[in-house]
Amino acid sequence: MNFNEQLQQKAADAEDILKKYLPEEEGYQKKVIEAMNYSVLAGGKRLRPVLMKESFLLFGGQGEVIEPFMAALEMIHNYSLVHDDLPAMDNDEYRRGRKTTWTVYGEGMAVLAGDGLLNYAYETAAKAFDKADDLEEMKRVARALQILAEKAGIYGMIGGQNGDLEAEEGKLPLTEELLLFIHEKKTAALIQAALMIGGILAGASDTEIRSLEKAAYDIGIAFQIQDDILDVTGNEKILGKPIGSDEKNHKLTYVSLNGLEKSKEDVKRLSGEAEEILSSFQEKNPFLISLIDSLITRQK
Repeated sequence: MNFNEQLQQKAADAEDILKKYLPEEEGYQKKVIEAMNYSVLAGGKRLRPVLMKESFLLFGGQGEVIEPFMAALEMIHNYSLVHDDLPAMDNDEYRRGRKTTWTVYGEGMAVLAGDGLLNYAYETAAKAFDKADDLEEMKRVARALQILAEKAGIYGMIGGQNGDLEAEEGKLPLTEELLLFIHEKKTAALIQAALMIGGILAGASDTEIRSLEKAAYDIGIAFQIQDDILDVTGNEKILGKPIGSDEKNHKLTYVSLNGLEKSKEDVKRLSGEAEEILSSFQEKNPFLISLIDSLITRQK
């Protein structure tokens, strides 16, 4: 299979794992579960669980202990989208070509659905304890849970959303330092969770885990800079959305701060550094390198 066929197969496998862990739509709480499942099954590339599995394989991971964490991370990602779409946040009525959760189920139920997904993610991840073979593997599951909570919480994604919200409201000056903080926490943090948890559950060393964290930081920042570049240089037909919206909205971006050429250079530098780190381990995972390259050099 070529890369695209491999990616399609791995994403389908991640989708199957996710569906296996979704709650049944029954009982007096049926409506909130229905809204949760509607949100999670709205499509998406399942990149974070795929990255997690590939990191797990990179360090020789075996068995099903990774699966609850793959599902949990995708639940966390989707809860953040449900809340992002709310009128109090981005006020979006459509996502991935269909109505957002709040427009279908109402604002209150969408808040509950997001809360439900976040809580159920930790319930799901904790099921990995049942799949652990021995005490050592149970310790790895416990450490992975800590990473998941940290990267999704106030020192991770929620912290980044706080910075973004306050900057939009004019309560914080949007400097380059704050912009990088927002990109690191909002985007890179869950990529860090994916790569680090995969490594932890496979038995990677502390030094290797720190290297994965740095590689994921580079990937997340490069991904966001590429977003800013595409808003200036992209093709509207390929992107599926208007270009130049950042400039029209007077939005401070990496490109407006540093210029187009410097931004392109930084994407190349960061992606090269990430690929170098991921190629430095004893075992190799060519698919993982190709996946990182495709994420950062994408045209949409």
